[in-house]
Amino acid sequence: MARDKRPPWVRRTALRDGLVDIDGARIAEATEELRHRGRATLHDRLHRVRMAGGLAVQAGLAAGLAYLISHKVLGNPQPVFAPISAVGTLAASVGQRFRRTVELIVGVGIGVAIGDFLIYLLGTGAWQLGLVVTVAILLTIFAGASVAIVIQAAATAVLIVTLSPSTQNLEIPRFVDAFLGGGIALLVTAVLLPLNPLRVLNRAARPALDLLAAQLDVTADGLRNRDRASIQRALDRLRNNKEELATLSEAIEGAKETATLSPARWHRRGELTHYAEAADPIDRAMRNTGTLIRRSVTLIEDEEPVPDPMPDAIGHLAESVRLLKHEFAVGEEPEKARERSLRAVSEAGRAYGAGVGFSGSVVIAQVRTTASDLLVASGIDQEEANRWIRTAFGEQERPVGEPAEPGEAPKPPTAPPVG
Repeated sequence: MARDKRPPWVRRTALRDGLVDIDGARIAEATEELRHRGRATLHDRLHRVRMAGGLAVQAGLAAGLAYLISHKVLGNPQPVFAPISAVGTLAASVGQRFRRTVELIVGVGIGVAIGDFLIYLLGTGAWQLGLVVTVAILLTIFAGASVAIVIQAAATAVLIVTLSPSTQNLEIPRFVDAFLGGGIALLVTAVLLPLNPLRVLNRAARPALDLLAAQLDVTADGLRNRDRASIQRALDRLRNNKEELATLSEAIEGAKETATLSPARWHRRGELTHYAEAADPIDRAMRNTGTLIRRSVTLIEDEEPVPDPMPDAIGHLAESVRLLKHEFAVGEEPEKARERSLRAVSEAGRAYGAGVGFSGSVVIAQVRTTASDLLVASGIDQEEANRWIRTAFGEQERPVGEPAEPGEAPKPPTAPPVG
């Protein structure tokens, strides 16, 4: 639509005469889109705050306790390292805090040794500081240390070189504070303020599962309306799911650690097993759904037939994902999610029987495969899930080009679905 280049007073006159304001409609559309994006961004930010709220409170409590014990109990006049160690243990490596504490202490030891040795040989100054950091990094990398140890060794070397001239006997308090900070962090995590691992997992799983269900819904509607653009947008959105999956994987590791460390959360171990075992099949369901949506785009482009049960099958998959999320959240056996997955396969079988083209047959195959992934995510063994899928799909295959009923036109060539 061409832009109205007339002066504003002419456009206002035209509006009074009953003509359409082209610019006004475009501006209103852009404003509505920006408003929607603003709401989505605010929702995402609030969700991230809720996700990190428990960790933030844990870190604050650990830092305060580490400072108090180092200063009041151990008599350290400048207890800087203890709260830093506590926060570093809690925040830097969710799900691996035991390992993080060990890395912290090893890094401190390397940094102190290198810093003290080079200060003894070379003295202090700018170039000495640069040399100490370089040597600390190269030696830790040569020894095959992790990134966390390399960073901790370099940071400790910097502190030793810069603070040694004004602070005597810095090395021992640094070691003590590293132990103290890491220990306080583990104490807060396990005893004083253990997070509810199921709540953490539910919040982490929600974005990934909501994304999957939403894009399946969009694809189902797009197939009903033969709307290629909307299906393509769903595909683009699903391809950018790395953040949601990474958040879920990290939350699973953190929850498993909490259930291991905290006596108050030991009774949650069995429930956490469902989530831990569901992570991989959910990831596979995401990838298989991507193939389903991509082939749906091709199906529309090639003007292949879209039997009515095909979008219904995809819609049932979306509902299965939502039911799986809900039943995991309330700790129920995901029977409703399983039933809806099998209904999706049954509808896919009806669509295949009605006749589909090549891309349509791939869509049907991916409905079966995604439903199998969701069944496995719900706790069903893979072999049993495949058996259920075959039963729900039914005997729909027939020779290529053979009519389903006498007098019917031959169907387009099809590729047999795979479960």
